[in-house]
Amino acid sequence: MTSRTQFRFSCLTSIVLACLASVAAAQPQDVLPDIPRGDIAIRLRTIADGMGAPDYATSAPGNPDRLFVIEQKGLLQIVDHDVLLATPALDIQGVIGSSMNPGNPNDERGFLGVAFHPGFNDPNSPGFRTLYTYNSQPLPEGTSPTYVAPNGATQNYKNVINEWKMSAADPNVVDPASRREIISFGKNAGNHNGGTVAFGPDGYLYLATGDGGNANDVGASHIEPGGNAQNLSTPLGKMLRIDPLDPALTAVSADPVSANGQYRIPTTNPFQGAGHVPEIYAYGFRNPYRYAFDTLTGDLIMADVGQNNVEEINRVVLGGNYGWAVKEGTFLFNRTTTAMGNAGTVGADSPGVPAGLIDPISGPLGTLEYDHGDGISITGGFVYRGTGIPELYGKYVFGDLAIRNQAGVGRIDGRLFYADLEMGTIREFLLPQFASHQLPNQVTVHGFGQDGHGELYALVTNTPSNGTGGVLYKLVAVPEPTSLTLLLLAAAGWLVAGGRK
Repeated sequence: MTSRTQFRFSCLTSIVLACLASVAAAQPQDVLPDIPRGDIAIRLRTIADGMGAPDYATSAPGNPDRLFVIEQKGLLQIVDHDVLLATPALDIQGVIGSSMNPGNPNDERGFLGVAFHPGFNDPNSPGFRTLYTYNSQPLPEGTSPTYVAPNGATQNYKNVINEWKMSAADPNVVDPASRREIISFGKNAGNHNGGTVAFGPDGYLYLATGDGGNANDVGASHIEPGGNAQNLSTPLGKMLRIDPLDPALTAVSADPVSANGQYRIPTTNPFQGAGHVPEIYAYGFRNPYRYAFDTLTGDLIMADVGQNNVEEINRVVLGGNYGWAVKEGTFLFNRTTTAMGNAGTVGADSPGVPAGLIDPISGPLGTLEYDHGDGISITGGFVYRGTGIPELYGKYVFGDLAIRNQAGVGRIDGRLFYADLEMGTIREFLLPQFASHQLPNQVTVHGFGQDGHGELYALVTNTPSNGTGGVLYKLVAVPEPTSLTLLLLAAAGWLVAGGRK
C-alpha cells in the first residue's frame, strides 16, 4: 500500500468512525412508554403568521386582551384583540447584535423572555409602566458581566435581564432609551440559556438559567467535580429570584442590595453561605427553557430539557435540588462520554434515590417524563385556567420542539401535549383539523403564551428567526362556538350577574 493510499484509507477510516460515533450518539435509549393520544381535541386558530420564530407570549397586568409576542430575532410584537399590530412595540435586534445567528434555526440565543412588573398598571407603584426582557448580547471588550463564566472560560457573549419603561405617550411603544441592565451572565457555549423571566405570586422576578451548555454539564466553563448545576457557587443550572427594581425606589425594603447596585436579593432566598450565589432559589437544572406559575395555585411548573434520553416536568420549590447531572428525570445519569461517542447515558430508573433530589412530578398513574421516542426537547407551557376549553381546565399544556431530525431539513414535526399534574399522565392532543392529528408544514414548537383571560397560544415555526415561517396559534374548543352560542353565553352571564337564573 502506497503512502498516498494509506493516507486515503486513514482518512476514510476516520470519517467512517466519526459517522458511526455520531450515529451512536444520536440513538436515544428507549426507557419509557410511548405517549398515547388523549381524548381532548382542540382547534388551532391562526392569529398571526409570517413571523420570525415566535417563542413566548404574555399579557400585561390590566389589559387581558393585549398579547405581547416575542420574536427570537429581537422584536416584541403586540396582538390586540387577536389582531397583530403593524409596528413592533420594541426592536432590540441592535442590542442582540452578533450574540446570535438569526439564520441558524438551531441557535438558542436571542430574545427569549419578557415579564411585566405586577405594578405595571398602577400609577402608585414603583413598577408602573415597567417591563423586563431576557436576551443575549455581545460582551463589550474590557467589560465584565455580573457573573463571569466559571473557570475563567472565554466569554463569547452574555445573557442579560434588561429593564424598560413603556412610553408615557403611547401604550403600544416601549421607550428604547429607557433600558437599564439589571443582571448578566457570561457564557462560553451557545446553548442552554434558559429563557423565561416571570414574576411570582410573591412579587419577585424569577429567572431559570441553563447549566452553561455543551453536554453532560462538562466543558470549559463547567465546575468540577459534579458540574455547574449541583454547585452553589455559580448561577448556572439554577432558578434565581430577585427584586429587579432600582433599589433607590424601594428604600423601605429589608432585602439587601446586590453587589452591582441594580437590584435587591430576597432575604428568604435559601443559600446565603460563604461562596453561595445568594440569588439562587432552587438548583439542579439542565436547560429549564420554559416554566410558568399556575395562576390559581401559585405553583411553579417547569419543563427541563433533557440530554439524549429523558424530558421532564417539575414542581419547583424553595431550596429544591432537581438532580441534574446526577439524574436525568428519574434515571441515574452517567456524565462520561463513551468511546462510541455517546454523550452521557442514563442508567437504572431510580425514583427517590439518591435521597435529597426531587424527581419529576408524579401521581398514582405515572411520572411526568418521556423519552426521545416522543420528542427531542420539551417546550414548557402553562397550566390552563381559561374558560374556552372546560375539559382542559387545570391541565398543564406543553409541547416538544420536534419528533426527529430529518437529513437535509433539520428538526421537524413538533408536538402538543397535556399533562394531568395530579394523576401523573401525559397525553397528546387530538388535532382534527390536521391530517393524522399532526401539526402542519413540519413546524417546530418554540413556545407558548397565556393571555390575561387564561387562554393559551402555541408558537411554532419552520424557518430560522430571520425567516417568515412563524405562526401564533390560539388554542380553542372543537367545535368552535358559533356567534349564536357566544350570544347565548353572554346573555346567560348577564342573567346570572343580575341575580336571575
